[in-house]
Amino acid sequence: MSSETVRPGIRSAAWRISLWATLAFACGTMLVFVHLDRFVASDIQRRNDAWLVGEAETLGDVAERTPNDSVYDLVVSEVAELATHEVPNKLPNEPVSNESVFFLQTGKDGSLKLWVGQGDGRANLQAIRRAGIVEEDHPQDIRVDGSPVPFRVAMNIIQDGSQIFLGLSERDQLRVLGNLRLRFFLLWLAVVMLGFAIVFLTTRRMLSHVQRISEAASRIGHAELNRRVPTSDRNDEIAHLALTLNRMLDRIESSVHQLHTITDSLAHDLRSPLTAIRGKMEASLSTIHDGDQAEAIVSAIEELDRLADFLNKSLDVAEAKADALRLSPSEFDLHELLQAMVELYEPSMSERGLQIRLQSGGSLKMAGDSALLHRMIANLFDNELKHLQPGRSVTVRLKKAENAATLVFEDNGAGFDAEILSDLFVRRVKGKGSSGHGLGLAFADAVVRAHGGSITACNAEGGGARIVISLPLTRVAGGRSLAAAGSM
Repeated sequence: MSSETVRPGIRSAAWRISLWATLAFACGTMLVFVHLDRFVASDIQRRNDAWLVGEAETLGDVAERTPNDSVYDLVVSEVAELATHEVPNKLPNEPVSNESVFFLQTGKDGSLKLWVGQGDGRANLQAIRRAGIVEEDHPQDIRVDGSPVPFRVAMNIIQDGSQIFLGLSERDQLRVLGNLRLRFFLLWLAVVMLGFAIVFLTTRRMLSHVQRISEAASRIGHAELNRRVPTSDRNDEIAHLALTLNRMLDRIESSVHQLHTITDSLAHDLRSPLTAIRGKMEASLSTIHDGDQAEAIVSAIEELDRLADFLNKSLDVAEAKADALRLSPSEFDLHELLQAMVELYEPSMSERGLQIRLQSGGSLKMAGDSALLHRMIANLFDNELKHLQPGRSVTVRLKKAENAATLVFEDNGAGFDAEILSDLFVRRVKGKGSSGHGLGLAFADAVVRAHGGSITACNAEGGGARIVISLPLTRVAGGRSLAAAGSM
């Protein structure tokens, strides 16, 4: 039987291995990035909080030391304005702006006392009240209405009971983290794609040798057991696999050779005495005038012929079961072979009151062992002669289906016994009324399998037996062309 191998492509194992390896690598590196991102974000926020707390304490100290007079607002505002020049994470060439930092001081009653920043500070004060900032040295996030990004706010309480709030926009922090994430994503994508390419090329190179081994093994047919799979100088698992397969093929070739030797010896040792006995009986038949003795000798000769046929079939079936049936391939016309056999069996069929019809579409060339196929078809016709009742008919149909020939034998007799339907191709299995050895269908199955085809048998819906044989027109087991084999 032929064995088709999968060509390298999208279904190659290299793709699956590469995809799974890349997925595992991508997930691992992504987890590292998430951990790194959290660490960097936490570190930036820790630095920002330290800056906020320090600046808030400085502003509180300035507010406490500055007399509460007409220059108080000016002094504190100037100090607060200076804080904008020391904003962390600000780009070096970014212009000084009070959009990133605000300073807010409330009186004892919580009203807005001093504001340095963009706008009038009311929205910021409302956001601070909503957040409920009450602890010093513990900056909190607030959301100011109209601002797209949150502010980080630190509080400081001075001696007169007023509160100072210093807010830092998280815009620069988010920008730094965004740039970091974008660069890491691009780097992660490049590394993942490079890793996939490396894994795929390495895996495909490794599996290509496995592919060559598989293709070579699939091309080794029953008549080509001397061929071996390719090996390599690398001392790895694949090289070991090739050596193991070649050692196994050595053992198979030796076993098949021994089987052929045994069957040939057995056939010779048994056929020779049978042929000698048959020759002596035929010679004695010509000198005997007694009718009873002559009839007994003729009957004995017929039994010897049946024994020889049984021996040949048994040996062929045994070799076929061991996948060692020898073929002598050639190109022939299956239609002409069937037509000749129908003409040969038609007189015998007519004597028993049977009809035989051949339905064929005409010439059908195929490559195969015509002698074995001739014997197989003769077995099927012999079975019809033995088991079909007078008045019945046998129809043989031949047609071409794609790259195969379909041969159908159908009769309108009693059909196969129900109890043996599942074992029709098993040796020595036969119906209750059969006088044969139960080798006919087993031999047919052996011949069809040796040609890389298939055979099925069942009872037809309208009654009778139906056997369907499919034979490839140009291929046999091992994927080897019979036409090519015949030219060797």
